[in-house]
Amino acid sequence: MTLDDARALHSELAAQVQYHRGLYYREETPELTDADYDALEKQLRDLEAQFPDLKTSESPTQTVGAVISEKFSPVVHGVPMLSLDNAFADEDVTDFEDRIRRFLKLPAEEPVVFAAEPKIDGLSCSLLYVNGELVRGATRGDGRTGEDVTENIRTIADIPHRLSGTGHPERIEIRGEIYVPLQAFADMNAKAQAEGGRTYANPRNFASGSLRQLDTAVTAARPLRFFAYTWGEVSDDGFAATQTEALAKFREWGLQVNPQSAQVDGAAGLLDVYNRIGRDRSGLGYDIDGVVYKVDRLDWQRRLGFVSRSPRWAIAHKFPAQQALTRLAAIDIQVGRMGTMTPVARLQPVNVGGVVVTNVTLHNADEIERKDIRIGDMVRVQRAGDVIPQIVGIEPDERPDTAVPYEFPTVCPCPLKTEVVREQNAAGTEGVARKCSGDQACPHQRTEYLKYVVSRRVLDIEGLGETYIEIFNRGGILAEPADIYRLHEKAEAAKVIVLEERKRQSAARQEKSGQAVKKQVADTDRAFTDLDKLFAAIDIRRDLPLERFIAALGIKHVGDTTAKLLARAFVSERAFHDTLVKAAEGDEEAFNSVKDLNQVGPVIARSVTSYFAHPYQRGIYERFIEQVRVQDAEAVASTSPVSGKTVVFTGTLEKLTRDEAKAQAERLGAKVSGSVSKKTDLVVAGPGAGSKLKTAAELGIQVLTEDEWLSLIA
Repeated sequence: MTLDDARALHSELAAQVQYHRGLYYREETPELTDADYDALEKQLRDLEAQFPDLKTSESPTQTVGAVISEKFSPVVHGVPMLSLDNAFADEDVTDFEDRIRRFLKLPAEEPVVFAAEPKIDGLSCSLLYVNGELVRGATRGDGRTGEDVTENIRTIADIPHRLSGTGHPERIEIRGEIYVPLQAFADMNAKAQAEGGRTYANPRNFASGSLRQLDTAVTAARPLRFFAYTWGEVSDDGFAATQTEALAKFREWGLQVNPQSAQVDGAAGLLDVYNRIGRDRSGLGYDIDGVVYKVDRLDWQRRLGFVSRSPRWAIAHKFPAQQALTRLAAIDIQVGRMGTMTPVARLQPVNVGGVVVTNVTLHNADEIERKDIRIGDMVRVQRAGDVIPQIVGIEPDERPDTAVPYEFPTVCPCPLKTEVVREQNAAGTEGVARKCSGDQACPHQRTEYLKYVVSRRVLDIEGLGETYIEIFNRGGILAEPADIYRLHEKAEAAKVIVLEERKRQSAARQEKSGQAVKKQVADTDRAFTDLDKLFAAIDIRRDLPLERFIAALGIKHVGDTTAKLLARAFVSERAFHDTLVKAAEGDEEAFNSVKDLNQVGPVIARSVTSYFAHPYQRGIYERFIEQVRVQDAEAVASTSPVSGKTVVFTGTLEKLTRDEAKAQAERLGAKVSGSVSKKTDLVVAGPGAGSKLKTAAELGIQVLTEDEWLSLIA
């Protein structure tokens, strides 16, 4: 590999790492498992080891966390909150001790004492105490600047507002992890699902989302806990001589410290702790993804110091993904909102790392064939990143004689029994997925479509979650978007449906517990305040921006980004409607006016035209438009200085939020991109701009300050 090839690969890997860090730390919507992210970052580190010139201060390997959210005030950490290097094998732990011995030049007979504790899978935060009083709480952010979440921090019972005991320094920044117990997480998710609220993929995302609420009452209602494990800025660094002593002080001061923490000698002692905690992991009641090792003596920690973004005196020993064997009992097909058919393995229940797994996605027909998975097979199940279950392989010796290759259905499992076809992407290329060709006439697609319609990125109706969608659809009062706005006319039917669902859930709980629950309130006296709030929330959403209205139609290949392009091109709902009706009736000029739009093209144009050519979908459109008031979009400027240009914003903008700057650029006819490439015309860089600024310089792309940008578009 040449240096130029390595530089190109490094730029791509760095962009991926930063993107996935943003999803994990700031958006709470990770797309990669922990294991896959670790592998991605390791690939970047290995490349930098091979080509040291690529390792700069802007590289993700030299930074931690992600850019902070603009919802909260920034907090500059007195001492950076760095991350830890990872160990994955026993020899990594032995090497860790050997490196410490070599650095400190210790004789062979002198023991190295370590402090070891579980690595909590939660949200890192810092608590600043001055004269024993809690004065500030902050998230880690990018390691140097976090978010001020003081008021939310004050709602967590584990965090004292005033330190107890004596001997605490005048000023000390105590650091730890905010987490949610597994049972409390399961209970909250179940309650949210029953009430149609947001559910979370895992406790870590739930903890992060709970702490970063603008309404402190929401945070106070969440079951957040806290473990203290280290400190940053401190006015008296002699308050303790060892890590173990410091943790004991924390306990005296009223802070929670993990009871699994231990003091041990050498790598052998560390591995004993690692194996013990690994065995006990499923019974801890909270998520951990490894064990952290720290040199116990604080004077040795100071001598060892730091390298790049991590300390030499500490390391995180990660657990491998947990696996278990079970029998595959059946393969069912689930149909998504666009008709995509996903095979799901139904398993004999198996405990994988403390979680009972019964269902695992098999992704598509090609995946089943590649792994040669058959009904009746003994399969090996793994929770990737300790979150998402997956089948990693089969046990060939355990295959029964009755197992035969799985045949993917040729018709949809819906009552229409429509033909199954290969999916095509927006570029017209045939993909591996297969889909029902019945569109929204298919009941399965209709339910998933309605869930999409009410989601945050489309209609964003508060309180109308998946449970309401499913039970109202089953009850026959919700089949299309227009029905959402007519729900208040069917209030009595809605109450009956909700009551039946409550009875069903109560019966399920009784069956699970084996105890009958006495009815406390007669059915006629039950309150339905949630429904009243729901009807009010729906009514608020009758005024729709054109882009959201178009997105809510559920047209194939038209998500929120394409809907925005169409809205800005047509400006009004009537212009959009009339043009597409003409195109559907064969008007070539109308079709070309859609096809020739920037970033649209023939595949999307055919998809939109096909929607209006279908009488069933045209009916959905006409009934929908009767219930809402669609606002015209702002016309895109065609003569502005940045019209037709591709712009990238990087660093911290001081006069505009990132969303404001993006919307402003798009209104002026520019395309906003998240990465710098040869197609980029302008880079607008604020303080803290990193690798994107460097790439722009290498490619000779014009770079503007925020003031220069505002002057250009004025």
